[in-house]
Amino acid sequence: MSATDLRSILADPAHSGAYFIDARDTESMAQAGEALDYAVLRVDLADCADKASLMQRFAAAGQFPDWFGGNWDALADALADLSWRPADGYLLLVEHADGWRAAHGEDFDTLLDILNESAFRWAGNNTAFWALLPFPAEQLAALED
Repeated sequence: MSATDLRSILADPAHSGAYFIDARDTESMAQAGEALDYAVLRVDLADCADKASLMQRFAAAGQFPDWFGGNWDALADALADLSWRPADGYLLLVEHADGWRAAHGEDFDTLLDILNESAFRWAGNNTAFWALLPFPAEQLAALED
């Protein structure tokens, strides 16, 4: 897919949400987000041991304010606000989520729900919010089942 096509897709808030992508497309997605003047937040979950670590990584990537409480409700509130990170849109790259998903399946599902709900809220304000989860190509087929 060309860079123009990626930008066209990412520019449409109506299709925002949490999506699994091929890990090989991570950099082109980041570049497309940057070309659209989106805040591109990279959340690296490599060796993420637990929910507290997950919250810390999201807080660091998003430069969350001091009021961030480090729980699911606080994460949902922070992602729904982002007033401290004004941008034309938002692109979260939740990298190395495959290991965290395998170890924390139920929490992973909760995270997906929060990411999708955040996208829905932002789309209501006509602002794109994408949460992309790069996975190795061989795992993508299993995720679609």
